[in-house]
Amino acid sequence: MRPCALPGQQEEKNIVINVLKRLLRIDPTVWTINLVLLATAGFLQRFGLGLLDGARTNFFVDTLGLSGNQVLWLEGIREIPGLLLMFIAALTMRFPLSYRTGVAVIIMGVGYGLYAIVDSFTGLLAVAVLASLGMHLWMPLNSSLAMSLSPKEKAGSVRGTLNGIGSLAGIVGMAALALVTRFAGELPLSAYYIIGAVFIILSGFLILRIPPDVGATEVEPPHLLLSKRYWLYYLLTFLQGSRKQVLNTFGMLVLVDRFGLPVWQISLVLLVSSVINLIGAPYLGRMIDRLGERTMVTGSYIILMLSCLGLALIPDVRVLIFLLLTIKLFVTVGIGLETYVYRLAPPEELTPTLSAGISINHVTSVSMPLIAGALLPHIGYSGIFLGTAGIILISIPFALAMRATPIPQPKGVVPAEG
Repeated sequence: MRPCALPGQQEEKNIVINVLKRLLRIDPTVWTINLVLLATAGFLQRFGLGLLDGARTNFFVDTLGLSGNQVLWLEGIREIPGLLLMFIAALTMRFPLSYRTGVAVIIMGVGYGLYAIVDSFTGLLAVAVLASLGMHLWMPLNSSLAMSLSPKEKAGSVRGTLNGIGSLAGIVGMAALALVTRFAGELPLSAYYIIGAVFIILSGFLILRIPPDVGATEVEPPHLLLSKRYWLYYLLTFLQGSRKQVLNTFGMLVLVDRFGLPVWQISLVLLVSSVINLIGAPYLGRMIDRLGERTMVTGSYIILMLSCLGLALIPDVRVLIFLLLTIKLFVTVGIGLETYVYRLAPPEELTPTLSAGISINHVTSVSMPLIAGALLPHIGYSGIFLGTAGIILISIPFALAMRATPIPQPKGVVPAEG
């Protein structure tokens, strides 16, 4: 006989569930069992990645003894699968969407787990490329799977909620990492890669439980697609790549290098950012559905541009932290580029179009940090952020050209609903 929960315990449980529903903006009419399964898998994956990210720098330097130059080479080489993604994804297009997504996550987890046993830089490069292959395959497939499980009019809300769940996983992961390092300080850093990999692999097996007919189309999807119909998406994702890694890399670096913030303060900034995104990302997703991609993406670009100008011109560390938190929140509106494609493309063109976008994005996201790093001694952080603001300014007129109206398809192809 199963014991009954005490009234007080049940009431506390209901309060927690209702608070999470409000924070994550969960609509019970949209969240099917398969979408909940995908969200659970996403939580486990982000939790595992959080453990890896927390240990990564110290693992590279303290355990493996890598030099700064070797870390730079590692970061560059591991992005090669992103550059080739549209061609790699074409080889797997015949398999069910959920199977491709689950296997990609498992490959990612296995790759990260192998970090724990490498003892040479060459071996590290090999497993890094394997993990990166899984991650880059997963990125467009996860977006396609999430949107295939969502009504078109709720796609932004669902993506925003999934981002919020990822932020929640990050918060839990950081708390777990802090507790483990506090009470098990002698645990080798390689152990975090094994533990994180287990969570990631488990998440992949959960995704494999999603029915194979999810995302299936009547028309066979093209293996490779570069169409002029999606030129605006390609251009905006190209420009997005130009500033993405610069903001990710140099945003926090300026706090450490220029203002000398210690590790615990940087960790606190990241924790606050995760909490803000937990609350804000689902709301921004709903606003994409309500106001449209054109309004939200344009508005986010204006806010990001002004924030970059502030980073370049304002020397106050408290203001800079506020601006970085603002940037980390509003970059999540980048999901609007994916929902834009979802609303106008026929289902069979969604995944190959998003895969092509990842490859195009990586052309600049790989090269720009190297260019910015070379220019940094000459123009300083202010020059880097002014240049980034200029790139975002160029993006704004193209964002204003977005129209999420289905483009007429060739005869015999049913257009996606708007």
